[in-house]
Amino acid sequence: MSYAGPGFEPPQPSRSRALLRRPLTVALAVLVLGGAGGWFVWGAVADDGGSTSLSSGEYAPLSPFQPPGFSAPSEAAASLAGKVVVIDPGHNPGNFKHTAEIARKVNIGTKLKECDTTGTSTNSGYTEAEFTLDVARRLRTILEQRGATVKFTQDGDRTAYAFGPCVDERARMGNSAHADAVVSVHADGSAQGNRGFHVILPGTVHQGAADTRPIVAASRRLGERVKTGFADRTGSAPSNYIGDGTGLDTRTDLGGLNLSTVPKVFIECGNMRDNKDAALLTSGAWRQEAAQGISEGIVSFLSGS
Repeated sequence: MSYAGPGFEPPQPSRSRALLRRPLTVALAVLVLGGAGGWFVWGAVADDGGSTSLSSGEYAPLSPFQPPGFSAPSEAAASLAGKVVVIDPGHNPGNFKHTAEIARKVNIGTKLKECDTTGTSTNSGYTEAEFTLDVARRLRTILEQRGATVKFTQDGDRTAYAFGPCVDERARMGNSAHADAVVSVHADGSAQGNRGFHVILPGTVHQGAADTRPIVAASRRLGERVKTGFADRTGSAPSNYIGDGTGLDTRTDLGGLNLSTVPKVFIECGNMRDNKDAALLTSGAWRQEAAQGISEGIVSFLSGS
């Protein structure tokens, strides 16, 4: 997610490095069996040339926790025909060129807040906006194959405005689509050593144009399913700096959640500023697993399993 203001500029790789041919991404998935289930631990050679090797010693994989009623949907039960899912790829690659426009304040119910932000990036310059679009497009393919109608808030192709949309508009898009579920895809920009993912849930807000009371319970169910699907597919542990190890964080300061009238959550897939997390986030193979995990959470929520 964007913790950087409108003037944020991601670090750029050196010219000599940019001229080097990038190595192919190599990803290894190792299935580790546990008494109650299993999880995947990923080791990857990142697209930006970095590498990491995960083991239970240096980044403990997540035990397969299951929220009440959760079960991985079978292919036969996975049809999403008639369901509408809105995917919100966080930020926009064009935001860097429109810092004045995205700095405009919009009403999120509880206060005025910037229209949007640039998002963060890895230390090598891979931006959050690139990451969110990539994962979102992979997610769309998976959900459409299961029969869902999938809509985007932006696909990097906004012709009238090459930035945004603003956070209040993103919420209205989900509402107008009468979405059965909305997931906003992000990656965090915290300090080195802060690792892991977390899902952000809407807190109870009843102020101004914001009234989340009708969606709080359903959004929590959606968030719990997404958390479990993501953890099971990627092997990522919940954040070690937000959520007290639960992988869940409740907030009332995000316009995209405050103004939603349909079940909605955000997922922060990892910390782009941590070298080990960044090696995963820049791996195409890992991003495919991330999209698959998010989709399994959505399918579980929509099928009531």
